[in-house]
Amino acid sequence: MERRTIGAAALEVGAVGLGCMPMSWAYSASRQRGDESLRTLHTALDRGSSLLDTADMYGPFTNELLLGRVLKERRPEAFVSTKCGLLVGEQHIVANGRPGYVKRACDASLRRLQTDVIDLYQLHRADPEVPVEETWGAMAELVTAGKVRALGLCAVGARSGRRSGARLHDGTIRQLERVQQVFPVSAVEAELSVWSPEALDGLLPWCEARGIGFLAAMPLGNGFLTGTLTPGEGFEPDDVRARHPRFTAEMMAANQPIVAGLRRIARRHGEESGEEVTPAQVALAWVLAQGRHVVPVPGAKRERWAAENAGAAGLRLSARDLAEVAELPSAQGSWD
Repeated sequence: MERRTIGAAALEVGAVGLGCMPMSWAYSASRQRGDESLRTLHTALDRGSSLLDTADMYGPFTNELLLGRVLKERRPEAFVSTKCGLLVGEQHIVANGRPGYVKRACDASLRRLQTDVIDLYQLHRADPEVPVEETWGAMAELVTAGKVRALGLCAVGARSGRRSGARLHDGTIRQLERVQQVFPVSAVEAELSVWSPEALDGLLPWCEARGIGFLAAMPLGNGFLTGTLTPGEGFEPDDVRARHPRFTAEMMAANQPIVAGLRRIARRHGEESGEEVTPAQVALAWVLAQGRHVVPVPGAKRERWAAENAGAAGLRLSARDLAEVAELPSAQGSWD
Protein backbone atom coordinates (compact mmCIF):
# COMPACT_ATOMS: atom_id res chain seq x y z
CA MET A 1 0.00 0.00 0.00
CA GLU A 2 1.06 3.58 -0.65
CA ARG A 3 2.57 5.23 2.43
CA ARG A 4 1.77 8.72 3.66
CA THR A 5 3.53 10.97 6.15
CA ILE A 6 1.93 12.46 9.24
CA GLY A 7 3.26 15.71 10.68
CA ALA A 8 6.68 17.23 11.11
CA ALA A 9 7.88 14.08 12.85
CA ALA A 10 7.55 12.32 9.46
CA LEU A 11 5.60 9.37 10.84
CA GLU A 12 4.74 7.00 8.00
CA VAL A 13 1.45 5.10 7.76
CA GLY A 14 -0.51 3.21 5.13
CA ALA A 15 -2.61 5.57 3.01
CA VAL A 16 -5.86 4.04 4.37
CA GLY A 17 -6.16 3.39 8.09
CA LEU A 18 -8.62 1.40 10.19
CA GLY A 19 -11.08 2.93 12.63
CA CYS A 20 -11.55 0.38 15.41
CA MET A 21 -14.48 1.96 17.26
CA PRO A 22 -17.26 -0.10 15.57
CA MET A 23 -15.74 -3.27 16.99
CA SER A 24 -16.62 -2.22 20.55
CA TRP A 25 -18.66 0.95 20.67
CA ALA A 26 -21.47 3.06 19.19
CA TYR A 27 -22.68 0.56 16.57
CA SER A 28 -24.94 -2.50 16.80
CA ALA A 29 -23.76 -4.52 19.80
CA SER A 30 -25.28 -7.74 18.46
CA ARG A 31 -22.84 -7.63 15.55
CA GLN A 32 -19.74 -7.05 17.67
CA ARG A 33 -17.76 -10.29 17.87
CA GLY A 34 -14.29 -10.47 19.36
CA ASP A 35 -12.93 -13.24 17.16
CA GLU A 36 -14.16 -11.55 13.99
CA SER A 37 -12.70 -8.23 15.13
CA LEU A 38 -9.32 -9.87 15.69
CA ARG A 39 -9.41 -11.28 12.16
CA THR A 40 -10.34 -7.85 10.86
CA LEU A 41 -7.33 -6.28 12.58
CA HIS A 42 -4.99 -8.90 11.16
CA THR A 43 -6.48 -8.43 7.68
CA ALA A 44 -5.97 -4.67 7.88
CA LEU A 45 -2.31 -5.11 8.79
CA ASP A 46 -1.87 -7.75 6.10
CA ARG A 47 -3.19 -5.27 3.50
CA GLY A 48 -1.00 -2.39 4.68
CA SER A 49 -3.57 -0.45 6.73
CA SER A 50 -1.08 0.17 9.51
CA LEU A 51 -2.83 3.06 11.28
CA LEU A 52 -5.12 1.58 13.92
CA ASP A 53 -7.27 4.29 15.48
CA THR A 54 -8.87 3.74 18.89
CA ALA A 55 -9.62 5.59 22.16
CA ASP A 56 -9.81 4.72 25.84
CA MET A 57 -13.52 5.63 25.86
CA TYR A 58 -14.45 3.04 23.22
CA GLY A 59 -16.11 0.32 25.24
CA PRO A 60 -14.98 1.98 27.45
CA PHE A 61 -11.52 0.39 27.52
CA THR A 62 -12.48 -2.83 25.71
CA ASN A 63 -11.38 -1.57 22.28
CA GLU A 64 -7.85 -0.92 23.50
CA LEU A 65 -7.79 -4.35 25.14
CA LEU A 66 -8.82 -5.90 21.83
CA LEU A 67 -6.05 -4.10 19.96
CA GLY A 68 -3.58 -5.14 22.60
CA ARG A 69 -4.11 -8.79 21.72
CA VAL A 70 -3.00 -8.09 18.15
CA LEU A 71 -0.24 -5.64 19.02
CA LYS A 72 1.33 -8.20 21.31
CA GLU A 73 2.07 -10.22 18.16
CA ARG A 74 2.45 -7.55 15.48
CA ARG A 75 3.51 -4.28 17.11
CA PRO A 76 6.24 -3.40 14.54
CA GLU A 77 3.68 -3.46 11.71
CA ALA A 78 1.18 -1.15 13.41
CA PHE A 79 0.90 2.59 13.92
CA VAL A 80 -1.13 3.04 17.08
CA SER A 81 -3.36 6.08 17.55
CA THR A 82 -5.40 6.38 20.72
CA LYS A 83 -7.13 9.21 22.52
CA CYS A 84 -7.74 10.59 26.00
CA GLY A 85 -9.84 13.32 27.58
CA LEU A 86 -13.34 11.83 27.75
CA LEU A 87 -14.86 9.81 30.59
CA VAL A 88 -17.88 7.59 30.02
CA GLY A 89 -20.58 7.28 32.68
CA GLU A 90 -23.86 5.41 32.74
CA GLN A 91 -25.79 8.06 30.82
CA HIS A 92 -23.23 10.74 30.06
CA ILE A 93 -19.79 11.58 28.72
CA VAL A 94 -17.66 14.30 30.35
CA ALA A 95 -14.30 15.83 29.51
CA ASN A 96 -11.31 15.57 31.82
CA GLY A 97 -8.19 17.46 30.82
CA ARG A 98 -6.46 17.68 34.19
CA PRO A 99 -2.73 17.04 33.72
CA GLY A 100 -2.58 14.33 36.37
CA TYR A 101 -5.47 12.47 34.81
CA VAL A 102 -3.96 12.67 31.32
CA LYS A 103 -0.75 11.03 32.53
CA ARG A 104 -2.63 8.27 34.36
CA ALA A 105 -4.82 7.69 31.30
CA CYS A 106 -1.75 7.27 29.10
CA ASP A 107 -0.23 4.70 31.44
CA ALA A 108 -3.52 2.80 31.49
CA SER A 109 -3.74 2.85 27.68
CA LEU A 110 -0.19 1.55 27.39
CA ARG A 111 -1.06 -1.38 29.63
CA ARG A 112 -4.23 -2.24 27.72
CA LEU A 113 -2.51 -1.91 24.35
CA GLN A 114 0.39 -4.08 25.53
CA THR A 115 2.98 -1.66 24.18
CA ASP A 116 5.61 0.65 25.60
CA VAL A 117 4.87 3.57 23.29
CA ILE A 118 1.86 5.15 21.59
CA ASP A 119 2.61 6.48 18.10
CA LEU A 120 -0.05 9.21 18.13
CA TYR A 121 -1.76 10.36 21.32
CA GLN A 122 -4.78 12.54 20.63
CA LEU A 123 -6.84 14.86 22.79
CA HIS A 124 -10.39 13.70 22.21
CA ARG A 125 -11.98 16.87 23.59
CA ALA A 126 -10.67 19.80 25.58
CA ASP A 127 -11.95 20.19 29.14
CA PRO A 128 -13.82 23.51 29.47
CA GLU A 129 -12.66 23.70 33.09
CA VAL A 130 -8.94 23.35 32.25
CA PRO A 131 -6.93 25.63 29.94
CA VAL A 132 -6.14 23.52 26.90
CA GLU A 133 -2.50 24.61 27.16
CA GLU A 134 -2.22 22.81 30.51
CA THR A 135 -3.66 19.60 29.10
CA TRP A 136 -1.42 19.80 26.05
CA GLY A 137 1.61 20.50 28.22
CA ALA A 138 0.97 17.28 30.14
CA MET A 139 0.69 15.40 26.84
CA ALA A 140 3.97 16.95 25.69
CA GLU A 141 5.65 15.62 28.84
CA LEU A 142 4.57 12.14 27.75
CA VAL A 143 6.55 12.64 24.53
CA THR A 144 9.59 13.71 26.54
CA ALA A 145 9.18 10.63 28.73
CA GLY A 146 9.23 8.38 25.65
CA LYS A 147 5.69 7.09 26.20
CA VAL A 148 4.26 8.89 23.16
CA ARG A 149 5.82 9.71 19.78
CA ALA A 150 3.52 12.49 18.54
CA LEU A 151 0.42 14.45 19.53
CA GLY A 152 -2.87 15.02 17.77
CA LEU A 153 -6.13 16.87 18.31
CA CYS A 154 -9.68 15.82 17.45
CA ALA A 155 -12.01 18.46 16.03
CA VAL A 156 -14.35 20.03 18.57
CA GLY A 157 -18.13 20.02 18.25
CA ALA A 158 -19.44 22.72 15.98
CA ARG A 159 -23.15 23.23 16.64
CA SER A 160 -22.73 26.68 18.19
CA GLY A 161 -20.50 27.77 15.33
CA ARG A 162 -23.14 26.76 12.81
CA ARG A 163 -25.79 28.78 14.60
CA SER A 164 -23.60 31.87 14.65
CA GLY A 165 -22.69 31.60 10.99
CA ALA A 166 -19.02 30.85 11.68
CA ARG A 167 -17.18 28.26 9.64
CA LEU A 168 -17.65 24.75 10.96
CA HIS A 169 -14.11 24.27 12.29
CA ASP A 170 -13.22 27.76 13.49
CA GLY A 171 -13.29 26.55 17.10
CA THR A 172 -10.87 23.74 16.32
CA ILE A 173 -8.49 26.10 14.54
CA ARG A 174 -8.49 28.43 17.56
CA GLN A 175 -7.57 25.49 19.80
CA LEU A 176 -4.87 24.39 17.40
CA GLU A 177 -3.31 27.84 17.36
CA ARG A 178 -3.17 27.80 21.16
CA VAL A 179 -1.64 24.36 21.59
CA GLN A 180 0.86 24.90 18.77
CA GLN A 181 2.51 27.45 21.05
CA VAL A 182 3.15 24.68 23.60
CA PHE A 183 4.15 21.67 21.49
CA PRO A 184 3.82 20.81 17.77
CA VAL A 185 0.61 19.22 16.53
CA SER A 186 1.35 16.25 14.28
CA ALA A 187 -2.21 15.37 13.25
CA VAL A 188 -5.78 16.57 13.37
CA GLU A 189 -8.70 14.15 13.23
CA ALA A 190 -11.97 15.45 11.85
CA GLU A 191 -14.85 14.25 9.74
CA LEU A 192 -14.36 14.42 5.99
CA SER A 193 -16.38 12.62 3.34
CA VAL A 194 -18.26 13.13 0.10
CA TRP A 195 -21.41 14.02 2.03
CA SER A 196 -19.64 15.99 4.79
CA PRO A 197 -16.91 18.01 3.04
CA GLU A 198 -16.91 20.97 5.46
CA ALA A 199 -13.28 20.43 6.52
CA LEU A 200 -12.21 21.54 3.04
CA ASP A 201 -13.26 25.04 4.06
CA GLY A 202 -10.58 26.18 6.47
CA LEU A 203 -9.37 23.23 8.54
CA LEU A 204 -7.76 21.11 5.82
CA PRO A 205 -5.90 24.05 4.23
CA TRP A 206 -4.78 25.15 7.71
CA CYS A 207 -3.22 21.73 8.33
CA GLU A 208 -1.64 21.53 4.89
CA ALA A 209 0.02 24.91 5.25
CA ARG A 210 1.70 23.77 8.48
CA GLY A 211 2.69 20.26 7.50
CA ILE A 212 0.13 18.72 9.84
CA GLY A 213 -1.41 15.36 8.97
CA PHE A 214 -5.17 15.08 8.58
CA LEU A 215 -6.97 11.92 9.70
CA ALA A 216 -10.32 11.82 7.94
CA ALA A 217 -12.88 10.36 10.34
CA MET A 218 -16.13 8.85 9.05
CA PRO A 219 -14.96 8.96 5.40
CA LEU A 220 -17.79 6.55 4.49
CA GLY A 221 -20.50 8.63 6.17
CA ASN A 222 -21.14 6.11 8.98
CA GLY A 223 -21.66 3.45 6.32
CA PHE A 224 -24.11 5.38 4.14
CA LEU A 225 -21.67 5.94 1.29
CA THR A 226 -21.03 2.21 0.94
CA GLY A 227 -24.44 1.77 -0.64
CA THR A 228 -25.13 -1.25 1.57
CA LEU A 229 -27.71 0.37 3.88
CA THR A 230 -31.41 0.15 3.05
CA PRO A 231 -33.64 3.15 3.85
CA GLY A 232 -36.25 2.19 6.42
CA GLU A 233 -34.46 -0.97 7.51
CA GLY A 234 -33.78 0.63 10.88
CA PHE A 235 -30.96 0.31 13.40
CA GLU A 236 -30.57 -1.33 16.78
CA PRO A 237 -31.34 1.01 19.72
CA ASP A 238 -27.68 1.18 20.80
CA ASP A 239 -26.53 2.21 17.31
CA VAL A 240 -25.72 5.93 17.06
CA ARG A 241 -27.43 6.05 13.68
CA ALA A 242 -30.79 5.20 15.30
CA ARG A 243 -30.85 8.77 16.65
CA HIS A 244 -29.13 10.50 13.76
CA PRO A 245 -31.12 12.96 11.60
CA ARG A 246 -29.46 11.79 8.38
CA PHE A 247 -30.40 8.17 9.01
CA THR A 248 -34.16 8.49 9.14
CA ALA A 249 -35.82 6.52 6.34
CA GLU A 250 -36.87 9.78 4.70
CA MET A 251 -33.39 11.33 4.69
CA MET A 252 -31.67 8.12 3.61
CA ALA A 253 -34.02 7.91 0.65
CA ALA A 254 -33.49 11.59 -0.18
CA ASN A 255 -29.69 11.17 -0.20
CA GLN A 256 -29.61 8.12 -2.48
CA PRO A 257 -28.49 10.24 -5.49
CA ILE A 258 -25.12 10.67 -3.74
CA VAL A 259 -24.64 6.90 -3.56
CA ALA A 260 -25.89 6.51 -7.13
CA GLY A 261 -23.21 8.95 -8.31
CA LEU A 262 -20.47 7.03 -6.50
CA ARG A 263 -21.81 3.78 -7.95
CA ARG A 264 -21.63 5.19 -11.53
CA ILE A 265 -17.99 6.10 -11.08
CA ALA A 266 -17.25 2.71 -9.50
CA ARG A 267 -18.92 0.91 -12.39
CA ARG A 268 -16.88 2.85 -14.94
CA HIS A 269 -13.60 2.02 -13.18
CA GLY A 270 -14.63 -1.61 -12.88
CA GLU A 271 -15.33 -1.84 -16.61
CA GLU A 272 -11.96 -0.28 -17.39
CA SER A 273 -9.96 -2.46 -15.01
CA GLY A 274 -11.91 -5.68 -15.22
CA GLU A 275 -12.02 -5.78 -11.40
CA GLU A 276 -14.83 -4.98 -9.02
CA VAL A 277 -14.80 -1.41 -7.70
CA THR A 278 -17.29 -0.37 -5.03
CA PRO A 279 -18.93 2.95 -4.10
CA ALA A 280 -17.05 2.78 -0.78
CA GLN A 281 -13.73 2.63 -2.60
CA VAL A 282 -14.66 5.63 -4.71
CA ALA A 283 -15.65 7.55 -1.56
CA LEU A 284 -12.29 6.74 0.05
CA ALA A 285 -10.37 7.56 -3.14
CA TRP A 286 -12.06 10.97 -3.14
CA VAL A 287 -10.79 11.60 0.41
CA LEU A 288 -7.28 10.46 -0.59
CA ALA A 289 -7.37 12.91 -3.51
CA GLN A 290 -7.79 15.87 -1.16
CA GLY A 291 -4.08 15.98 -0.32
CA ARG A 292 -0.97 13.94 0.36
CA HIS A 293 -1.28 14.70 4.07
CA VAL A 294 -4.79 13.15 4.26
CA VAL A 295 -5.33 9.62 5.60
CA PRO A 296 -8.91 8.31 5.69
CA VAL A 297 -9.71 6.17 8.72
CA PRO A 298 -12.84 4.18 7.85
CA GLY A 299 -14.37 2.15 10.65
CA ALA A 300 -14.84 -1.58 10.10
CA LYS A 301 -15.51 -4.66 12.17
CA ARG A 302 -15.50 -7.30 9.42
CA GLU A 303 -12.60 -8.71 7.41
CA ARG A 304 -14.40 -8.10 4.14
CA TRP A 305 -14.81 -4.37 4.74
CA ALA A 306 -11.22 -3.92 5.98
CA ALA A 307 -9.90 -5.58 2.82
CA GLU A 308 -12.22 -3.58 0.57
CA ASN A 309 -11.27 -0.30 2.23
CA ALA A 310 -7.56 -1.05 1.93
CA GLY A 311 -8.08 -1.67 -1.78
CA ALA A 312 -9.16 1.95 -2.23
CA ALA A 313 -5.53 3.04 -1.83
CA GLY A 314 -4.87 1.78 -5.35
CA LEU A 315 -7.80 3.60 -6.96
CA ARG A 316 -6.96 6.86 -8.71
CA LEU A 317 -9.81 9.20 -9.58
CA SER A 318 -9.53 11.20 -12.79
CA ALA A 319 -10.38 14.85 -13.22
CA ARG A 320 -13.67 13.69 -14.73
CA ASP A 321 -14.42 11.57 -11.65
CA LEU A 322 -13.67 14.41 -9.26
CA ALA A 323 -15.82 16.79 -11.29
CA GLU A 324 -18.72 14.33 -11.12
CA VAL A 325 -18.38 14.06 -7.35
CA ALA A 326 -18.32 17.85 -7.09
CA GLU A 327 -21.60 17.99 -9.01
CA LEU A 328 -23.41 15.55 -6.72
CA PRO A 329 -26.22 17.11 -4.66
CA SER A 330 -25.41 18.24 -1.15
CA ALA A 331 -26.57 15.91 1.60
CA GLN A 332 -29.98 16.62 3.04
CA GLY A 333 -30.67 16.52 6.74
CA SER A 334 -28.81 18.12 9.61
CA TRP A 335 -25.60 16.43 10.75
CA ASP A 336 -26.18 17.73 14.29
